[in-house]
Amino acid sequence: MTDFRTLPLKPALLASVETLGYAEMTPVQAQSLPPMLEGRDVIAQARTGSGKTAAFGLSLLQSLDVDTIRLQALVLCPTRELADQVSKAIRKLAANIPNVKLLTLCGGMPLGPQLASLTHDPHIVVGTPGRVQEHLKRGSLHGGGIKVLVLDEADRMLDMGFSEAIDDIVGRIAKHHQTLLFSATYAEEIRQVSKRLQRDPVEVTVEAPHEESTIEQRFHEVEPAQKLDALAQLLGKEHAQHALVFCNMRKDVDAVAEELDKRGFSALALHGDMEQRDRDEVLVQFANRSCSILVATDVAARGLDIAGLPLVVSYDIAHDPDTHTHRVGRTGRAGEAGLALTLVTPRERPKALNIEDQLGQPLSWHPLKVAPPRGKQLNLAPMRTLVIDAGRQDKLRPGDILGALTGDAGLDAKDIGKIDVFATRAYVAIRRDLANKALERLRAGKIKGRNFRVRTLH
Repeated sequence: MTDFRTLPLKPALLASVETLGYAEMTPVQAQSLPPMLEGRDVIAQARTGSGKTAAFGLSLLQSLDVDTIRLQALVLCPTRELADQVSKAIRKLAANIPNVKLLTLCGGMPLGPQLASLTHDPHIVVGTPGRVQEHLKRGSLHGGGIKVLVLDEADRMLDMGFSEAIDDIVGRIAKHHQTLLFSATYAEEIRQVSKRLQRDPVEVTVEAPHEESTIEQRFHEVEPAQKLDALAQLLGKEHAQHALVFCNMRKDVDAVAEELDKRGFSALALHGDMEQRDRDEVLVQFANRSCSILVATDVAARGLDIAGLPLVVSYDIAHDPDTHTHRVGRTGRAGEAGLALTLVTPRERPKALNIEDQLGQPLSWHPLKVAPPRGKQLNLAPMRTLVIDAGRQDKLRPGDILGALTGDAGLDAKDIGKIDVFATRAYVAIRRDLANKALERLRAGKIKGRNFRVRTLH
């Protein structure tokens, strides 16, 4: 019974499911959707990539009454990046339901435009706990009509210290509502949250969506002074065209990205101290292949779902086995092969042993003879990103940009990569050797009959 048509879903939602090409339900969808559609509280253990967003997205859209202009569903996420992804996914599912108003409310963004958007109540809000709490306190967000509360990646929200904010939010919304809790782990803290916030929840547990056998893990013991050379050597050896490198500290993220850049790698940093626009632009470039190597902290990379990511490297070994498992799960998606490399200093051996205990099998140690760097090696990303200073507010769509590039600019569609349109900006990936030509042609021509400022990113 994994066909979506076996569920009592609105025809508009079944049409969206078909359009999005969801052939059949994933295990988490098959187990959680029936009780969610009955209005039951659900606690589900599910990792990123398991289909959980579509599960709770379909459930909250099923119960939505579009004719009632009030906030009816609230989704809390640990990071802005995940909130953006969840918003996009719900919008796609709601494509056939007219007039659904969804707002994304996250910290790190100016309050003014959010307050302006809240003059009329949205039906759905997706946001981070701190900012949602702030709007509820100010009275700019009204929680009295909420029917569904979703806590997505609840374990990470607790790790980030959002426990009090979540409790405060629950105290400010409708008393009788459905609570859906999704977490990658069933840690004791999660059980406590469920006990406090849920009524007789249905428990759903699914295995990690990837086959363990598709991901090869290798551990390398290195001296602290050799770590950067070891990292560069491994990235060069694996011909890393697309890799995610994890550091435990924000300052190390910047230092490692800078050093890799000096050595000829196309590398960018991602962490919580960065301005929101800079974070958005880094994520756009990594997803569209204008940047080969993303160096990030665990929190910044949470919710990052890049298809076909072949390599993950832990420059610093994770503090605990669960975090290590999350990192490894970034590669080997959808049955594809993946490689996860971990650098371990002699002092960090106990952390490696903890991972070994959780895996229940010996780790695969590979000796690494670290050689000093041999000059700068060029490892350029295949694409470059052009920025157009116009976006959704200017009624600009991806098709308009593609049309301008394949029309007057004379580019072939195969030389154009991912196109991302934000509120006031649009980003388009162009084959590296054609980026300057595309820039000149766009500057000389028009998009949708208008002239917009166009430039290259970095």
